[in-house]
Amino acid sequence: METALLFFIFVLLFLINVPVAISLAVAALIVLATTTDFTMYMIVQRMFASLLSPPLMAIPAFVFAGVLMSHGGIARYLIAALRSWFGHLPGGLSVVTILACAIFAAISGSSPATAAAIGAIMLPAMIEGGYDKRYAMGLIAASGTLGILIPPSVTMVVYGIVSEESIGKLFMGGLLPGLFLAGMLVVFAIIYARIKGYGRGEPASWRERWTATVKALPGAFLPFFILGSIYMGIVTPTEAAVLSVFYTIIVSAFIYRELKLPDIRTVFREAINISSMIYLIIAAAMVFGLFLTAEQVPNRVAEWIAESNLNRYAFFFATNLMFFIMGTFLEAVSITLITLPLLLPIIKALNIDLIQFAVVMTVNMELAMITPPVGLNLFVVSAMAKERVEEVVRGVLPFILLLILGLVIFIFWPGISLYIPRVLMER
Repeated sequence: METALLFFIFVLLFLINVPVAISLAVAALIVLATTTDFTMYMIVQRMFASLLSPPLMAIPAFVFAGVLMSHGGIARYLIAALRSWFGHLPGGLSVVTILACAIFAAISGSSPATAAAIGAIMLPAMIEGGYDKRYAMGLIAASGTLGILIPPSVTMVVYGIVSEESIGKLFMGGLLPGLFLAGMLVVFAIIYARIKGYGRGEPASWRERWTATVKALPGAFLPFFILGSIYMGIVTPTEAAVLSVFYTIIVSAFIYRELKLPDIRTVFREAINISSMIYLIIAAAMVFGLFLTAEQVPNRVAEWIAESNLNRYAFFFATNLMFFIMGTFLEAVSITLITLPLLLPIIKALNIDLIQFAVVMTVNMELAMITPPVGLNLFVVSAMAKERVEEVVRGVLPFILLLILGLVIFIFWPGISLYIPRVLMER
């Protein structure tokens, strides 16, 4: 009864437009205060304790690096280089958009940041190049979702903290699936361009390609710097996140010289707003989980699954359906923090690898970014294009089906997720 009351209050608050973090915290506080012997002091203490995990330092660092990229010229020079190499292909601008999102994802760790940084440049270019505006908006929103799968990923950091799995291995687990999804998007974009007759751009000269590539190299090196240092064991993911900030500042301010002193205030404001939202959700979800743990809800769910004799594929189907429904009104960090503690005992009981489940869960979170009514990427692209969200949703529908196909592949072929972390890294 108390658990039903908890979810009822949470859903009610959310439906009247109370922010997710506040809805989580208030619902849990009301139920804890009225049905248990927890005091406010104990609850506040637990909220602050949930933020003391050292790996959480990686989140503001990756967010800050992503914001710096979008203001410091790195994204623009990266797109210029990709356009010089691929802009003349059928659907060349759409291919450039996808590849730019994949590379930016390997730095920012955030889907909305990826969609915003690349979309601000590529959306006008695609429309000017004759692409249907609805398709262009859908492509940018979908390609931006790569930001939480290709490492480094804020979602993977949160997953690693909750599951106590190595964040470095989780990052490596998301690398091949992220590149695989990017490849699927590229193939679809080329086929779609041929069907619709979207024109090719003018091919760049070899001199232009060389100049654009050299200009983009300092920024393009950052993903290799981050992942290489983690993979070789030189630094932890948290240390790599902090180093990426310093590297991005050096490139933006001293190599490209596009990050000026007046821009620092804007960069800090954007990074602090995004990081604060994530931290508030984490603290609120801790209170939410505190009640679920006190009521032994995870154990009851695990017992129910065990008694139902579900196999791993039936479990994947049930959880994917749950994630898809939750993704229509919650964002990735909230879903991870609410559901993962409940699912961990079942995942272990069914002998599902935590890294494979992390990839499957993260692809579900990608879908959450582009499913209405609360898909964050939908709102980002809608604001940039100055179009209604409904138009972006219509443009993104084919890409939702494409991501679902990728999800099915990662469930039935776990080797795509596990090859690097379980084979290469454990040799």
